[in-house]
Amino acid sequence: MTDVQAGDAEALLRIAVATAAEAGRLLASWRGDERPEVVQTKSSPTDVVTEMDRRSEALITSRIRAHRPGDAVLGEEGGQTAGGAAPAGGDASLPGRVRWVVDPLDGTVNYLYGLRDWAVSIAAEVDGTVVAGVVEVPRHGETFTAVAGQGAWLHRGEARLALHCTTAVPLGQALIGTGFGYDPGRRQVQGEVLAALLPYVRDIRRGGSAAVDLCSVAAGRLDAFYERGLNYWDFAAGGLIAREAGAVVGGLAGKTESTAMAVAAGPGLYEQLETFLTRLNPERDAQRSQERDG
Repeated sequence: MTDVQAGDAEALLRIAVATAAEAGRLLASWRGDERPEVVQTKSSPTDVVTEMDRRSEALITSRIRAHRPGDAVLGEEGGQTAGGAAPAGGDASLPGRVRWVVDPLDGTVNYLYGLRDWAVSIAAEVDGTVVAGVVEVPRHGETFTAVAGQGAWLHRGEARLALHCTTAVPLGQALIGTGFGYDPGRRQVQGEVLAALLPYVRDIRRGGSAAVDLCSVAAGRLDAFYERGLNYWDFAAGGLIAREAGAVVGGLAGKTESTAMAVAAGPGLYEQLETFLTRLNPERDAQRSQERDG
């Protein structure tokens, strides 16, 4: 866990858990009577931002700043902001060089359509290493947490369950989660990769939230997950949770997980899936032959 003490990481996790729970309550306060307003599109007309994304990130940033004013925050909507000087008498017992990696609403399209698989994801990183993470899934009443070196946990009400990924699952019997980007050229290649993989696995699931999918690998609800095009905030907390549940998390050809490719699976299956995907050259995008309709 680098040179960070376990108690330091646990203290960071407590801040993350309380903050994610509050953001989750804010987001869940919209009951689905009408769709929240789309205020912006990002990479394409289908890649949307709602007012609730922004409100959630503003809340998370303000709560983190209240506890740790000197820390940097990397958020999906606001980018990276540096912390100010820590006041005298602040949290001097906690480690310095902390950056918080925040996805205020992972699964925005699910949220927009009233589907249940969306989450608040917060990771605490020290000197470039994620040491604590939480994924709050309000519509399922579930909170997934991990501290590096201390395992992964599912909290449901007062219950606390240790998480363990599936093991000894061959590729042909694996239930695999994935997701798709928003650029048409990327989606074309992702569809080709999926079509090539599908005959060789038990089945495919597309949940719509990478953070939830990674926690599903940790909980044994999925045997594996892969996706091209994720951002760091999509997998920072969920990747730690999957790792602490025993999964291997990385990219292709020995690389670490990244925007190019993120893969998570139990030992053995990870190697099979990574080898299969590598043959398909999935880290590419097709040339766009025409503009998107509409």
